[in-house]
Amino acid sequence: MTDFSCASCINTNCLIKKNLPNLPNSAFVEHKKTLKCKKGQQFIMEGAPVNGLFFILKGTVKVFRTGINGREQIVRFAKEGEIIGHRGFGTEEYYSIGSIALQDTVLCYFSKDDLQEALLENPKFGYDMMLFYANELNRSESKVKTISQMTVRERVIDTLLYIHRKFGDLRGFLNLPLSRKEYADYAGTTEEQVIRIFSTLKKEGLIIAQGKKIGIANIQNLKNEISEHNYYLDS
Repeated sequence: MTDFSCASCINTNCLIKKNLPNLPNSAFVEHKKTLKCKKGQQFIMEGAPVNGLFFILKGTVKVFRTGINGREQIVRFAKEGEIIGHRGFGTEEYYSIGSIALQDTVLCYFSKDDLQEALLENPKFGYDMMLFYANELNRSESKVKTISQMTVRERVIDTLLYIHRKFGDLRGFLNLPLSRKEYADYAGTTEEQVIRIFSTLKKEGLIIAQGKKIGIANIQNLKNEISEHNYYLDS
C-alpha cells in the first residue's frame, strides 16, 4: 500500500512524529514501510527474529505472550501512536510477544538497523527513547506488584477501568469490543469467572451488558473498589 509521510502524520504523541525536528534528512524515516492488517491478522509472531519496530498509525491491536500449557496472556492493548515490539528491540534477537490486529489496522514499520543508526546520530531521539523504556519498565513493575495483590473480582474491575481510560465510551459502551475470553486473558483469570463476575456487577448496577458490548454504569463505585491499590498508571 501507499506509504504515509511522517511529516503529515496526525499522531502527535508518536515518538517519531515528536522527534522529526531532531531528525533532519534521516534515512530511516524515508525507508519506513506502511503495512495494512485486517482484523484478526497476526503481524508479530512470538519467537520470530526481531527485524524492527511497529508504530500504530491507525487501529487497535492486542499484545500477548504464551504462558503455561499454551494459554494466551494479554500484556496490553495498543492504539494509534503507540509502539509495538519494543521489548524485542535492543539486545534480544527474538520477539518475546505476539501481536494481533483487533480491527483493520495500519502500521508504520522501521527496520532495526535504520533505527539504531538514527539513535546513535540523534541524542535527543535517543534520550526520548530511553525515557519511553523507563516509563514502560515502571508500568510493568507496578502492574506486577499490584495485580498480585488483587482478588479476581478486583482484577476484572481493573481491566474494565483500564479499557475505559484508554479507549473511552462509544454510545454508552466501552469503545473496544472484546470477547469474555480476552477480558480473562488480560485479567489473568478464566472466561467462566469473567462471565460470573460480569453477571454480579450487572446485578449490582455497576455495569451494563448488551451481547459482546460492556458499558460502565457507575465508574466511581468501580474505582472505589480498587482504590486501595492506587493503580492507575496504565493509560
